[in-house]
Amino acid sequence: MMVGGRRRTAYRKMAMSALCVTAVLAAGCAKFDDSASSPFTPEPTGASGAEVEPENPPPTTTTTPPPSGPLGPCQDPDPSVIATCLDTTGGLVVLPDGATALVAERRTGRILQVAQGQTPKEIARVDVDGSSDGGLLDIALSPSFVEDNLIYAYVTTPADNRVVRIAPGDSAKEVLGGIPRGDTGNAGSLEFSGDELMVLTGNTGNPAAAADPASLAGKLLKVTALSPAPTPAQPRPQVVLSGIGTAGGVCVDPGVAVWVTDRTPLEDRLQRISADGAVSSPVWTWPERPGVGGCVAAGDVVAVSLSTAKAMSALAADPGTGAVTTAPGVIVQDRYGQLGGAALGPEGLIWVSTVNKTAGQPGPNDDRVIKMPLPSGGGGFD
Repeated sequence: MMVGGRRRTAYRKMAMSALCVTAVLAAGCAKFDDSASSPFTPEPTGASGAEVEPENPPPTTTTTPPPSGPLGPCQDPDPSVIATCLDTTGGLVVLPDGATALVAERRTGRILQVAQGQTPKEIARVDVDGSSDGGLLDIALSPSFVEDNLIYAYVTTPADNRVVRIAPGDSAKEVLGGIPRGDTGNAGSLEFSGDELMVLTGNTGNPAAAADPASLAGKLLKVTALSPAPTPAQPRPQVVLSGIGTAGGVCVDPGVAVWVTDRTPLEDRLQRISADGAVSSPVWTWPERPGVGGCVAAGDVVAVSLSTAKAMSALAADPGTGAVTTAPGVIVQDRYGQLGGAALGPEGLIWVSTVNKTAGQPGPNDDRVIKMPLPSGGGGFD
């Protein structure tokens, strides 16, 4: 197995070409806002943007006096908050400039561009079935996104769950369809490992499907045929891991391992697939079921978003074996509510999306995108 990914050290300024297209799915369409025809030009975040400390934000250096009155709607005083007043979110991904991200709204099907100090901008809208836990569930950038601007999305339609590709100036096309959908258990996740797309699918509430080799439900799949409009001649995706419960997230530590989180009736789990394809038994389990979601992996640390526990969990993993021998630490517990998607940005910053509207207990500025420092290895939280 190739284990690689977008190089986190290669973040650089770039301009995204227009995404002014109308994308037609079998169950609907994706509409691109004409305002996206201009290149991405996010405003600078300032030097402090790369040193966010959610627990103890550094004092501001601006000379602008603080507002004398109460903050307006959707204004959050926390400097770690990037975007506010989103609908319930799916996944998110940091763009190559390192200062901008795309975040999915699960129920509306919108893909929004967010950056510090900017109003979220709709880049695309995909018709999805956002009932229950389905919808626009995750997004991933092509490994050559700077050149091709391709976005891959995991979506729920009235017929199935599927992976689609959105290209500038073209319609959104199915890459992998026929993933079972159900009343629950539709969550899924995407991440590239080199040129291979790793697709994590949920069991749609049917554990038997996760164990069935003929079903695409409840699996970690490796997809190499990324051309749209799949034909019977194209190879089926390779099943890397079976027995997935409710899908959490898939994340890649380039050249080292692929990590997967999922939830089962007995426990939440973190599993690891090494570069040679060997699958470890669960590296860590949470019998208290804190609601594992998106994850990021870098060196000797894996960070996992927790929804029920309302925190970010950090696990110190042996860089060679992936073994976790000490209990995970937690950061930002109860600060932002339920956390869902997670993506790694430059300089060790994790971008995280909240899912408080899904839980039915949103605050006045939810849902939000936040960034926080990746905890140091060995369980430290510097």
